[in-house]
Amino acid sequence: MITGELKNKIDSLWDIFASGGLVNPLDVIEQITYLMFIHDLDDTDNRRAKESAMLGLPHKSIFAGDVKIGGRTIDGEQLKWSTFKDYPAGQMYSVVQEWVFPFIKNLHADKDSAYSKYMDDAIFKLPTPLLLGKVVDSLDEIYEMMKNADYTDVRGDVYEYLLNKISQSGLNGQFRTPRHIIRMMVDMMQPKPDDVICDPACGTSGFLVAAGEYLKKNHKEDIFYNKQKKYHYMNSMFFGYDMDRTMLRIGAMNMMTHGIDSPFIEYRDSLSDQNADRDKYSLILANPPFKGSLDYDIVSADLLKMCKTKKTELLFLALFLCMLRVGGRCACIVPDGVLFGSSKAHKDVRREIIENNILEAVISMPSGVFKPYAGVSTAVLVFTKTGHGGTDKVWFYDMKADGFSLDDKRTAVQENDIPDIIERFHNLDNEADRAKTEQSFFVGKQDIVDNDYNLSINKYKEVEYVPVEYPPISEIMADLHKLETEITKGLAELEEML
Repeated sequence: MITGELKNKIDSLWDIFASGGLVNPLDVIEQITYLMFIHDLDDTDNRRAKESAMLGLPHKSIFAGDVKIGGRTIDGEQLKWSTFKDYPAGQMYSVVQEWVFPFIKNLHADKDSAYSKYMDDAIFKLPTPLLLGKVVDSLDEIYEMMKNADYTDVRGDVYEYLLNKISQSGLNGQFRTPRHIIRMMVDMMQPKPDDVICDPACGTSGFLVAAGEYLKKNHKEDIFYNKQKKYHYMNSMFFGYDMDRTMLRIGAMNMMTHGIDSPFIEYRDSLSDQNADRDKYSLILANPPFKGSLDYDIVSADLLKMCKTKKTELLFLALFLCMLRVGGRCACIVPDGVLFGSSKAHKDVRREIIENNILEAVISMPSGVFKPYAGVSTAVLVFTKTGHGGTDKVWFYDMKADGFSLDDKRTAVQENDIPDIIERFHNLDNEADRAKTEQSFFVGKQDIVDNDYNLSINKYKEVEYVPVEYPPISEIMADLHKLETEITKGLAELEEML
């Protein structure tokens, strides 16, 4: 989590946009994203050049030589952030508007790629050279602060803080999944080099980026020294769908900045008939919308067969089961109501997951996890699609702390159950003998069936009551009399002094 001076600098960047006449949060986010992307292109290109030199590999800079833009040919060096940032405001504005922006719009050779698709209608909206100059200077200061920060994930947290501005402005009811929760879910699922990964409500592609980073960190040699697996990683591993074109555009740039060339990021209503993906994915990571309600006629018929409801949180669970191939795994965030709701639709979805597939884990999270943008209590469900059942027992974990205070400030604290959750989830054999009074434990399938498929941890957690012994009433009365005597004596002494 970013704090102090860096947060103030980002807030002042937001104010610069407002004073320059750009006040729509989505427009501001878009323009900042474009400029961050341009800055990152320069940094990434320099880093890859150094890495290639160290490894003795050839490297061709995207800025090398002459670049054709429209009917003109210009020196590619002029398109680099490190070059144009030193130009006078008027010249910088002309370069960015006439050369740099068209360059990034046409950067990807594949015109059918997600990047090309969503950059195609991107518009450079900064109205004046003065505003661009101020924004570029402010971003340079922010990047300098990030470079001097004492933790590695500051770039991601800065971007998340920017994205949170959308929620603060109340647009579209969107809020980001905290990065540490995303990483927890990815670490639990441990993506593999041959996985096909999907987020059907991807937003800015947070889950897909985190999965890509996990694979890069843990399977670097398997992926990048194998031509087929590298092609799969770059072009056919990651799929994301959303109904907000701005989010898709930001998501596509986010993925490309993280080194994934051609993710399949597409505008799609995942719950409708336009989503024909069935039995396709080996891993789904998602935090779908909670509070939506849809008309039956726009929901895919096979989802309604599984659970007839208008609630998006239940329809998405049905969708995940349909989209997963047999053996495919899912980790998703659901509101607490999904766990214990008593409607037929709630029970039908829970029954489907437990009876016809394998429900592995229910991790109950405290209500402060999504603050200050939402106070809803949530849980993470982990399940595997089999189509033929297989649930024997379900692992429950009562998360009490996630490393941050559970109030609106969300300041860092020492209490953090996430490392323990990941460790225990990957060593479930050691959990077999844990009592239901502990923080994590197993519940047999039959217990869950007998409780109407209720998945609330409070239904099964046992509380140990420690008897408290009080002294006899006669002793308590004697102590009270003694206190009364002392008080009376003290008052008498006080009156004498007066």
